[in-house]
This record gives sequence, C-alpha cells and structure tokens, in this order.
Amino acid sequence: MGRVSRRAFAAAALSAVTMMTAASSAPGRPMSGPVGAAGGRGTAAGAMRGVWLATVAGRDWPSRPGLSAAGQRAELIAHLDAAVRSRLNTVILQVRPTADALWPSPHEPWSACLTGTQGVHPGWDPLGTAVTEAHARGLELHAWFNPYRVAAHTDPTRLAATHPARRNPGWVVPYGGKLYYNPGLPEVRAFVEDAMLDAVRRYPVDAVHFDDYFYPYPVADQTFDDDAAYNTHGGAFPDRAAWRRDNIDLLVRETAARIRETRPGTRFGISPFGVWRNAATDPLGSDTRAGVQTYDDLHADTRRWARENWIDYICPQLYWLTQPLDRQVPANYAVLVDWWSQVVRGSGTKLYIGEALYKAGDPAQPAAWQDPAELSRHLTLATSCPQARGHVFFAAREVAADRTGAMARVVADHYGQPVPPLP
Repeated sequence: MGRVSRRAFAAAALSAVTMMTAASSAPGRPMSGPVGAAGGRGTAAGAMRGVWLATVAGRDWPSRPGLSAAGQRAELIAHLDAAVRSRLNTVILQVRPTADALWPSPHEPWSACLTGTQGVHPGWDPLGTAVTEAHARGLELHAWFNPYRVAAHTDPTRLAATHPARRNPGWVVPYGGKLYYNPGLPEVRAFVEDAMLDAVRRYPVDAVHFDDYFYPYPVADQTFDDDAAYNTHGGAFPDRAAWRRDNIDLLVRETAARIRETRPGTRFGISPFGVWRNAATDPLGSDTRAGVQTYDDLHADTRRWARENWIDYICPQLYWLTQPLDRQVPANYAVLVDWWSQVVRGSGTKLYIGEALYKAGDPAQPAAWQDPAELSRHLTLATSCPQARGHVFFAAREVAADRTGAMARVVADHYGQPVPPLP
C-alpha cells in the first residue's frame, strides 16, 4: 500500500466497514495432519488466525490448579479443538508464565498453575503434548514466554525451594507487589535465554513468542530499584532509560540468534502493547494519547525491532475501538493499524493484529463492544491495509465460550474456509 494519511486511511477503512458483506459461513473441513517437516506450518501462503492460550493464574487453562493429568490434558485438547472449529490455524500457548515451566525444564520448576504447588511434577508433559496434538490438527504451536516476571507477590519464600530466584536473590527486584528478574544483569539475561531456549531444543515449536512485559508497567510512586546494576553496567549510556532499552534490545537480538542456532526455521514473534510512542512525544509516533508508551515506560523499542528485522513477526495489541480520541479514548484502532502498517512496510517483519475478543459482551466495556458484529468490523477495516497479514484473538477462554457470538460472526464473515498459516 502506498503511503496514505491517517485520515485517508480511516475514511477508506470506514467505507470498507459499511460495504462489508458476510463471507460464506458453510463449514469447511479442518486441515488434517501436520503439514511441513517442521510441524504444523503450511506449505502454501495463508494468513495468521491465532489465539492466545494463557496459563498465568489459570486465566484460560487449566480451569483450576490440581486438576488430574487426564483432566488437564482433556481441557487442553478441547481448546485445540475449539481453535479448529473456529477455523484458526495457530495457538500461542503460555509455557513459562512466572519463571516456571510447562515442560520438564532443567532450569526452572514445574509451574504452579498445573498442580497448585510450584515444583511438583504434574504427571505428564503439557508442552510436548500440546505440540504433538496441535500439529496433528494442522495447527501451529507458538511457545509463549514471559522473560522477567517471577511472581505475582513479593515473598521469595513462597517460591519452590529450588527456584533460581531463591538461589540468586540478587537477581530479583520487588516492584508493584510483584517480583521480577532484573533485566540489567547480564547473568540474568543469559539465564532466561537458557531457560527459554531449552523448550526450543526439546520440541519442534513453530515459533517463540513474547508478550508485552519487559521492564514492568509503571506503578505510581514506586521505583524499580536497579541502581546497583546501573552503576556497574550503565556507564557507557547517556541515561538510565537508554541503558534499559539496550538491555531489552540485547535480549531480543540474542534470543533471535539463539533460536536460529538451536532450531533453524523456528520463528520469533513479539506482541507488544499497541503504542510505541505518542506523536506528541515523538513525531515518528502514532496519533494517540496513550498513558503508556513502550519505548519510554517498558523500555522496549518495538518499532526498531520490526523495522530492522530483529523479529519475524510483530503482533501489537490493538484493543481499542475506532472512536475519536478524547480523555476516555486514548487510542484508535484504525489509526494504529495504519501506523503499524507503515512501520513494517518495506521490512521483512510480518504484521499481525492483536484483537480484544475478551471485551466482546463484557458489560464493563463501552456500548460498541456489546454488538456481536463489532470485532468483525475490525477485521474488515484491517483489510484496507495489506501489510496486516492476520489476527490473533485474546483469548482461548472467549473463543471456546463465545458468550455473545462475536467469534462466530468473525468466522462467518471472514473465515469461510480453513487456511494454512503464513510460512
């Protein structure tokens, strides 16, 4: 697509919405069997139709900690089957939610989300099973890792006795009621890379996936205490923010290189918060008024990663409506689809759009989200921009339940037939 103004893009997108006609809703046969030697990857060009399957605090799966191994497996299979029924082609499974693991890791304990007690063997291999069963259904399996989050509390004694955060207390920073590994320590970066790459070495995952958590989201009146690390390692940088961004840049570049070395063909994708910087902060930024900017607050230069091809795909979380900006509406979906499309234009980085399925029918959300057709209109709008190569829905619980029929409307309007993922 040639360079267009945001206003022109929004006008074209809204025109596309009004002209939307439903695609055939006739049921198509799901893709069967793994396609491609690397696993579930399709051999023909398709599009991303993904879903996040979150395990932190049992958000999507398992339904409760301590469920039997057979019960956990049955629920996982049910989520994969729900993805196939919705003609999706990719499941992004959270396999390292709080510096613990959903596979037999030599680096970190078993995740508490499985048995209710961190470090207790669940009696099966969730990640291994997920890869095998996803590929058997023609689905890609992207392994989703959170690099630095350790716990949703600040008490190290509540972690498993073997947890690396207990064995290395100097690695950990309490902040905002949670525990985090310190991204400013080179030994921490090396460790988290080792821990994540172990899964890539063991299993033919189709991609490694990070979400939006790098340095933690700001908490009012609190300071992330990395003074000692900055004093030791930050001398070459003009300020602490530049040093912090370099720490995250190193994580991204090193992880990408190690994925290529460990399992060539496995991709690397990141799903950041949708606003890199507001235009009022930086003329290269988007026409938004977001209270968080990833570059400044999370020290994640997501625009650079995409433009310089450090990652294979970027999937910004564009969880806003297309309403005009005001105090209550800090960002606009159409504006951000356009902005991210310009970011990836001419690069080798694919753009997928993170979609807020979880807001559909939520009574706490604005009136537009009560309309089952709203999410489908977002996908129609995105077709005005060919750089947008697919969508990922948050999250699996809502795909399965579909309380207002919003997902069924997406399938009817846009997913008339199954398609393979993009190679």
